[in-house]
Amino acid sequence: MNCIVCNEPMVVLELDEVEIDHCLACGGTWLDSGELEAILENPREVREMLGEMAKGAAHKRSDRKCPICLKKMEYVTVGKAVQVRLDKCPQGDGFWFDRGELEQILHLFDTDRHSKVHGLLKEMFKNK
Repeated sequence: MNCIVCNEPMVVLELDEVEIDHCLACGGTWLDSGELEAILENPREVREMLGEMAKGAAHKRSDRKCPICLKKMEYVTVGKAVQVRLDKCPQGDGFWFDRGELEQILHLFDTDRHSKVHGLLKEMFKNK
């Protein structure tokens, strides 16, 4: 898959059976549907977060298209005290995280996580 921002080829990282598409050029990350839930490992928290996204206003972004369905992505905001803006596929195919956004999401949901995937992602993004 090519990056939806800079069109460079993305690398696929497999972390504990979760495949993450990551662009080494711009630092963006694509997570297919269900991969965010697997990383955060708390179905209730993820359902609440996705429910909040559904309630909030989503705005079309003309410059980015979902790499799966090629429809324009929606711009959604996650979090309350600290807010992170993400690109979300309107069909539910996945999420695009610009450099640093996935780390911010992990930080929002970091309640003493001990998962291998969570730890590896935090380590991978900590110096970028």
